[in-house]
Amino acid sequence: MSPTTSISQIQAWLESLRPKTLPLAVAAVITGSALASWTGHFKWPVALLALLTAAMLQILSNLANDYGDVVKGSDTRERIGPMRGMQKGLITARQMKNALKITVLLSCLSGIALIAVACNSPSDILGFLALGLLAIVAAITYTVGTRPYGYLGLGDISVLIFFGYLSVLGTYYLQVGTFSISTLLPATASGLLAVAVLNINNLRDIESDRQNGKNTLAVRLGGKKARYYHAVLLITAMLCLIVFTLLYLNGWLSWLFLLAFPLLLTQIAQVLRDPTPEGMRSKLVQMVKAALLTNILFSIGLVLN
Repeated sequence: MSPTTSISQIQAWLESLRPKTLPLAVAAVITGSALASWTGHFKWPVALLALLTAAMLQILSNLANDYGDVVKGSDTRERIGPMRGMQKGLITARQMKNALKITVLLSCLSGIALIAVACNSPSDILGFLALGLLAIVAAITYTVGTRPYGYLGLGDISVLIFFGYLSVLGTYYLQVGTFSISTLLPATASGLLAVAVLNINNLRDIESDRQNGKNTLAVRLGGKKARYYHAVLLITAMLCLIVFTLLYLNGWLSWLFLLAFPLLLTQIAQVLRDPTPEGMRSKLVQMVKAALLTNILFSIGLVLN
């Protein structure tokens, strides 16, 4: 293998891993840990293992998405998004399957370590083992299998559940040892921001997805309604954080997350104004950064409250 080929393969794997999506998984765990800190129950070992587990599950989802989309013919050269390793022919199906097996193993090891450190009661151990297995299955079956739910328009609800409720509330519970209804609002906000990232991705690929039978929610809604849906996602996320702060926090530092709102409002205006799939390419990176910044600023406000 020549040095050039080796470098190309490394780049192909990095493209398939999609490191730019990892902030979404990290942001939800940061928010859950900040909520735990707010109640005085923050635990570093649990928070770090939760970050590692969330990152591994995100990588697993990314690899499975590449495999599933290429096998089903959704990732064609006409697709507007960046070409990945399998699509370029630099990663074979067998290599990707092996990578998926390794990532599943690493996710299991990380998740088991997290449960061992955080859980004491048999019910908690069994419950989080079940949730971990469900997360692994969901990461793979988004695009892989005979009836992948990502092709049925169910990706948005899955992202809300796993990036909002499971990641935020799960991280909180593992550190605090109990559930609080107050945490539902920031968990919902975190989940909706992640759904907005997925929606931008689906708006970008809406034409190729429609042609290849990948019926994402954006395809089902149509471009115009999907852009209004995007606005609803972001406005609702902002309202959730505002209501939580009004109900449970005090002091101006609690409102630091408002500094991220201009980015979210600009995102809404740009998405509503630009009806082209090509225009969504730059909006995707912007949305990831805006979601991460919103979660971080909200978390800082919680810790300092």
